[in-house]
Amino acid sequence: MAALGWLTPRRRSATARSVLAGEASAEAARKSSQELEELAQEAAPKGTEPDFPVVGDHKAAAFFDLDNTVMQGAALFHFGRGLYKRKFFESRDLYRFAWQQAWFRLAGVEDPEHMQDARDSALSIVKGHRVSELMSIGEEIYDEYMAERIWPGTRALAEAHLDAGQKVWLVTAAPVEIATVIARRLGLTGALGTVAESVDGVYTGKLVGEPLHGPAKAEAVRALAAAEGLDLGRCAAYSDSHNDIPMLSLVGHPYAINPDAKLRKHARTLDWRLRDYRTGRKAAKVGIPAAAGVGAVAGGTAAAIALHRRRR
Repeated sequence: MAALGWLTPRRRSATARSVLAGEASAEAARKSSQELEELAQEAAPKGTEPDFPVVGDHKAAAFFDLDNTVMQGAALFHFGRGLYKRKFFESRDLYRFAWQQAWFRLAGVEDPEHMQDARDSALSIVKGHRVSELMSIGEEIYDEYMAERIWPGTRALAEAHLDAGQKVWLVTAAPVEIATVIARRLGLTGALGTVAESVDGVYTGKLVGEPLHGPAKAEAVRALAAAEGLDLGRCAAYSDSHNDIPMLSLVGHPYAINPDAKLRKHARTLDWRLRDYRTGRKAAKVGIPAAAGVGAVAGGTAAAIALHRRRR
C-alpha cells in the first residue's frame, strides 16, 4: 500500500473540479432543503406551528457522512441492487461494482481506476432516465434495503442536533438524489451529494465537476456554510473515513464514528471525539474499516460472498 500514499488527505488539495463539485452540491442541497421544508409545512395541520421549536445556536449545524457513518454499507451499492432488481442493468455489472466496493472497504483506500470505472458505469445506467423517475425509485429502494441499516446511535446524534434547533445535513459521494431521499426519511434538513448533469429533467450521463469525495466534501460544506451564514467553528461533522479528514478539520467539533484505522489514529492524535456503534469484534478488526459494509455487499453478490467466506 506504500505506493498509494499520495492518496492520503494530508497531501491532497482541492482542485478546480473539487470546488465546482462542492459548489454544485451545495446549490442542489439548498434547493432540496427548501422543497423538503415546503412539504413539511404542507403536511402540518393547518393553524398550528411545527412540532419542532426553532431554538439554540443558529450559527451552528451538523454534517454527517453517510456510508458506514449513518448507514451500514454503501448507499450507492444498495441503490444499485434496487436498480438491478428493476432490470436497469445486467448481473455482471452488479458483480463488478460489488468487487470494487469490497476492495475499497478491505484496503481502506480507493483505486482511481476502480472509482472511474464505477463512476462511468453508474452514469451510463442513468443516462436518458428522468430525475423524477430515479427519485421515485429511490423511495422504494430505501424501504427495501436501507431503512433497516441505519445506525441507531448515529441517528440519535443527528436528532440531538435537530432538538437543539440546528440544521443537519448529509454529506456523501452518493448521488444527491439518493442522499436527499435518505435525508428526508430521517427527518434531516437536506443533503450534499454528487451532482449528475441533467437537461430538462433528463440525465445526460455527465457529472457536474467530480464526485463529492475527499476535498470536494470540504468544499461543499464550506460553500453551504457561507450561503447559510454558519460559523464553522461552532459546527460539528461526523465520519467513519480518513478520506473525510478535510471535512472534519473544517469544523470546531469533529467526531470519528465507526472509524477506520487511519481516522482512529488521527482522531486520537488530535483528541477528537470517537463513537463506535459496531460490535466489539468488528470494531477490533484492523485494516477493515467497515466490516458491516462488506457484509451488506456480501448479502447481495457472489463476489462479495466469496470475500466474506475467506475472512471467516
